[in-house]
Amino acid sequence: MSRGTIALAGNPNSGKTTVFNVLTGSNQYVGNWPGVTVEKKEGKFLFDGEEYDVVDLPGTYSLGAFSEDEIVARDYILTGDPDVIIDVVDANNIERNLYLTTQLLEMGKKVVIALNMIDEAERRDIKFDTEELSRRLGVPVIATVASRGRGIDELIEAAIDIMNTDMEVGMPFKYNGIIDHHIRGIEELLKGEDLPYPKYWTALKIVEGDSEIMERLKNLGLSSDKIERMDLFRKYHDNENLELKIIDSRYEFAHKIVDGAVIRPKEEVVTLTDKIDRIVTNKYLGIPIFAIIMFLVFQLTFEIGEEILGEGAVTLIEGLGDILKAFLIDINAPNWVVSFMSGGVINGVGAVIEFVPIITVLYLLLGFMEDSGYMARAAYVWDNLMRKLGLQGKAFVSMIIGFGCNVPGIMSARTLDDRKDRMITTLINPFMSCGAKLPIYSVFIAAFFPKHGGLVLFSMYALGIIIGLVMAKVFSKTLFKGESSYFIMELPPYRIPTIKNVLRNMWDNVYGFLVRAGTTVFAVVTFVWILAMLPVSVESHSQYSILGRIGTFLAPILKPAGFGNWQASVALFAGLPAKEAVVGTLGLLYAGEYAEEGTILVNAIRQHFTSLTALSYMVMTLLYTPCAAVLGIVKKETGSIKWTVFMALYTFAIGWVMAVLVYQIGSLLGFS
Repeated sequence: MSRGTIALAGNPNSGKTTVFNVLTGSNQYVGNWPGVTVEKKEGKFLFDGEEYDVVDLPGTYSLGAFSEDEIVARDYILTGDPDVIIDVVDANNIERNLYLTTQLLEMGKKVVIALNMIDEAERRDIKFDTEELSRRLGVPVIATVASRGRGIDELIEAAIDIMNTDMEVGMPFKYNGIIDHHIRGIEELLKGEDLPYPKYWTALKIVEGDSEIMERLKNLGLSSDKIERMDLFRKYHDNENLELKIIDSRYEFAHKIVDGAVIRPKEEVVTLTDKIDRIVTNKYLGIPIFAIIMFLVFQLTFEIGEEILGEGAVTLIEGLGDILKAFLIDINAPNWVVSFMSGGVINGVGAVIEFVPIITVLYLLLGFMEDSGYMARAAYVWDNLMRKLGLQGKAFVSMIIGFGCNVPGIMSARTLDDRKDRMITTLINPFMSCGAKLPIYSVFIAAFFPKHGGLVLFSMYALGIIIGLVMAKVFSKTLFKGESSYFIMELPPYRIPTIKNVLRNMWDNVYGFLVRAGTTVFAVVTFVWILAMLPVSVESHSQYSILGRIGTFLAPILKPAGFGNWQASVALFAGLPAKEAVVGTLGLLYAGEYAEEGTILVNAIRQHFTSLTALSYMVMTLLYTPCAAVLGIVKKETGSIKWTVFMALYTFAIGWVMAVLVYQIGSLLGFS
C-alpha cells in the first residue's frame, strides 16, 4: 500500500522527466488525465521498504489558465491532493524557474525544490548557497544531477520528511499595497465557505482577474451578493491592470531570493553550448543546418535500417512463414487456414514487421537528437519563418513530434496559448510523416530507388513540412485570421545523450508500432483477406472478389495519379484504420497473386509500378486522409465533428492533387 503521493512540477527542459524516470525506472505507465488528452505519467518507487506514488505533471512555465497543460497541472495540485510537490528547478535559469515556485507556494502546498543540473551550472562558475536559499524560501532546497542520480536519495528523504511533518506552508512574502488589501478583502468574503481551493489562492486569482475561477465559484453555489462584491474587485483589476503588478512582484521576489545566495562570475563564462549555438541558431545558417542534419538522419536510417538490418528481417519473416506453412500442411490443416496464416498473417502482418529495423534506427537517431538538446534549437530557428506563415516557433515542436506519431503531435498543440495556433497546428500535423508511413516508403524505395534511399526518404519528410507550412499560411489568411502569440523558450545546454533515456524512447515507439501491427493491422488484414476470398464462387484474390470489386470502383479516381489498379486502390483504403495496413494489404494481395512463384513484395511491386508511379503513390500516402486514431483525436481536441470531416476531406484532396501533379508533370517530362 502506498505511503503517499509525490507530484513532480517544473519548467520544460528542467530535467523533471529525468527525475521521474530515475525514481520509477520501468515501474511507470502512461495514460490521459480524466476528460482531456494531455498525457499523464504515473509510477511507483520503493524507499526504505515503503512504496510511494509519483505523478509527473505537464512541464509548464506558470500555472495560469492559458493552455490545457497549465490547467491540468494547476487543477491536480489544487484538487488531486498530492502529499508533497517536488519542484524541479533548472540551476542554470534559477530566477526564471522560481516564478513557478512562487505560484506553488501561493497554493499553500508542501514543496521541496530539486536544484537540478547543478553540475552544468558549476561548469559555468555559478555557485549556490542552498541553505540560504532554503531559509529564504521556507522549503528544503536539494542540489541534484538527475541524469547521474546525484542528490536523488537526499531529495526523496527531504520530501518524505516534509510529507510526515505538520509544517506550516504558505507564501514567504506578501503582496504590497492595494493587491494585499484586495486579497484580504476577498478572503474575508470567503470565510465560512467550503471551497475545494485554498482561500488565499482563490482571492489572489480573483484579484488577477481570472474569470474562470469566478465561474467555478458561481457553480459552487456562492451567494449572488458575494459574487457581485467579488466582481467589484475584478472590475478594479481591469482598470488598474493588477495582473502585471502581481507578475512583477513574483519576479521581484525571485530576484531577492537569489541575490547573494547565487554567485555568478563577473564575466559570463562562454561555454561549448554558447559556441555551438552561435552557428546552429544563426539567423541564416539555422534552417540549412537543420536540413543537413535531418538528411543525414534519414540517410543513416536507410543505410543501417534497410540495407544492413533489413535483409535479415525479411529472411527471418520469410523463413518463419515457410516453417509455419510446412507445419500446417503436415498436420493436415484446412486449406483456408493455410491460406490465411501464410497469405494473410505472414505476407500481410509480416510485411509490416519486416520494417521494424528501419523504424528502430530512425527513433534511435531522433532520440539522440532530442536528448542532446538540439530539437529545442530546431523550434527556435524555425520561429521567424513560422511567424511569417501565421504561427509561432513552438508549433514546430508539435510538427517534429508528429514525425513519431501524429496523435501526440496534435495533443502537444494544447501547450500553445492561442486558439488560432492550436487549430492551425492541429490541421497541418497529419502532413508530418509519421512512423507508420515509413514501411510504405521503404518498400517502394527498395524496389525503385535503393541507391538514393536516404535522399528519397528525406524528400518525403521535407515535402510534408513544406505542404504543412503552405497550408498554415492559407489557414491563417482565411479560416483563422489574427495575430500569432509570442514564443518564449529557454534553450537547454547541450548534453551527451543518456543511453537509458534514448533506448527508452526508442522502445516506446517501436513497441507501439508492434502493438499496432499485432492488433489494428492484423484486424485490417484479416478483414481484407476475407473480402479477397469472397464470394467462394470466384477465384480468390482476384478482381472479381468483393475486395477486387471495391478496388475496381475506387481505381478510376486514382488513375490520373498513375496507379489506377485495384490492388493499389484497396491498399490506400485499408490504410484509413492504420497506415501500416497499406503495406500489409499490398503484401497479402501480391503474395496471393504470385504465390506460385514465391515472389517477395518488393519484386511484386516492380510488376505493378514504375519509378514515377511509385513516387506519386508515396506522395499520396504521405498526404492523404490520416488514420482513424488521428481523426479520433481531432474530434476530441476540437470537440467538433465538422473539423474532423474537414480534416478527412481536405487532406485527401491535397494528397490526390499532389500525386496527380507528380505523375502528370513527370510524364510530360518523359520520366517512366
